[in-house]
Amino acid sequence: MERTGTERTSRDGLLLLLAVVVVGLICIPLWYLRFGQEALEGSAKWDQERIARLLLGPEQIICYAAFLWALLLLAARWFEVGRQRRAFATDWLPTDPGIRILPEDAFDLLRRTEQRMARHGSSLLGNQLRLALTKFAASRSGRDVGETVRVQAETDLGRYVSGMATVHYLAWALPAIGFLGTVRGLATSLSLGGLSGLDVDTVGERLGEATRHLNVAFDCTLVALGLSIVLMFLLSAVQRDQEEVVLDGQQYCLEYLVIRLYEVEATDRPKSGLPWETQPRT
Repeated sequence: MERTGTERTSRDGLLLLLAVVVVGLICIPLWYLRFGQEALEGSAKWDQERIARLLLGPEQIICYAAFLWALLLLAARWFEVGRQRRAFATDWLPTDPGIRILPEDAFDLLRRTEQRMARHGSSLLGNQLRLALTKFAASRSGRDVGETVRVQAETDLGRYVSGMATVHYLAWALPAIGFLGTVRGLATSLSLGGLSGLDVDTVGERLGEATRHLNVAFDCTLVALGLSIVLMFLLSAVQRDQEEVVLDGQQYCLEYLVIRLYEVEATDRPKSGLPWETQPRT
C-alpha cells in the first residue's frame, strides 16, 4: 500500500517553501527600495537591552514554559505516529491479486496477526485487523467486517483528538497569558497618575516610565501570539499525520481484507488449507 500520508506531507512542505521563496524574492527588494534607509535607522533602536525587555519578562517566561510543554507533547505524539506508520511495512495479509478469504481462514489470519503484534508491538493497523478478523470469524459477513473497521477507525480518531486536549488548551492559553501581560502593563502605566502640577523634568520621567510599561504590555502580546502561531502550525501538522495514519489503516483493511472476503458455508471450503497456500500433488 502506498504511503499517501507521508507523500502528502512532503508535498505540502515543498509548497510552503516555494511560497516563502517567491514572496521573499518579490517583497524583500521592494521593501528595501521603499523603506531601506528608514529600516536601517529603526533597527538601530533594537539594542541588547531592548531585545532583552522584549523576550524576558514574567509573562514571557510563562509562555516559554507552556510552549516547551506543548512541544514535548507534540514530539511524543509525532514519534508515536511514526511508530504506527512503520507498522505498514509488516506483512499482515497476503497481497497477491485474486486471493479470497473464507470465514474459516479468519482464525488462521487472526493467529498470524496476533503473532506479528506480539513480535512488532501493538499498533492501530494490527488492532483494526484483529477486530475485523474476529468479527468475520463470528458473523461470516463482509458487511459486518466493513462496519467494524469503520467504527474502529472513528474510535482511533476520537482517541487521538482527546489525546491532544492539553496541547489545544496550551495553544489557547498562550495568547491569554500575553493579554494578561498587556493588562498588567497598561494598568501600571495608568497608575502613574496625572501630570498636572509637575515640573518639566518630572513630566519627562513620568512619560518615559509610562512608555516603558506600554512597551512591556505589547511585548508580552507579541511574544505570546508569535509562539501561538508556531504552536498552532505544529499542532495542525501532527493532527494531520494522526488522521492520515488512521485513514491509511482503514484503507489497508478495505483493500486487502474487506473486498477479499468470500462468504460461503463451512462445507464449501476447500480442504487444502488457506486459499493462497498450494499443496503439492502426489
